[in-house]
Amino acid sequence: MTTLTFSCRCGQVAGTLDVPSPAAGNHVVCHCPDCRASAIHLGQPDPGVKLGTELWQTTPDRVTLTRGADRLAIQQLSPKGLYRWYASCCNTPLFNTLRKSRLAFVGLPVACLSDSAALGPLIGRAFIKGPDGKYRHEGFNRIGFRIAKMMLAANLSGSWRKTPFFDADGTPTAPVHVLTREERAAATPAT
Repeated sequence: MTTLTFSCRCGQVAGTLDVPSPAAGNHVVCHCPDCRASAIHLGQPDPGVKLGTELWQTTPDRVTLTRGADRLAIQQLSPKGLYRWYASCCNTPLFNTLRKSRLAFVGLPVACLSDSAALGPLIGRAFIKGPDGKYRHEGFNRIGFRIAKMMLAANLSGSWRKTPFFDADGTPTAPVHVLTREERAAATPAT
């Protein structure tokens, strides 16, 4: 088991991530407009189409907050979108979760982690925009299968209940702000 640390840029929100092996998650890069819009809305640099956002996807029971839980906030790009958790102290993106605690999934930006060696190599890329404007994915079936397997195992074992992101009744532990159309338009990347 490798335990990595993570923190926001200013250090007020911090915690640990348990990585038993690279098979315990997905090391991916997402190039989608939503990841970019989320960063832009928070005043972060646009990761751009080519660079993308490097993520580690796993289950929430592997995440422990050690300080600053009261500084977490959530943005949603639309009413049914992902919960995009960030540190309200410095607007650092920290986690992505689905909106239901039983759907045990969390994505952490690798840039927030102390070391990425334990995550293993990249196994896929999502939303790669081609010259025709259409998106393609690399390793999508493998990534999807592993996510489904992790979620099923979390539900069968009951580990989905061990989450720093939701109360026992399934309510998120931080305030949620759904972007207005104007906020979303202002954050939408040009290309």
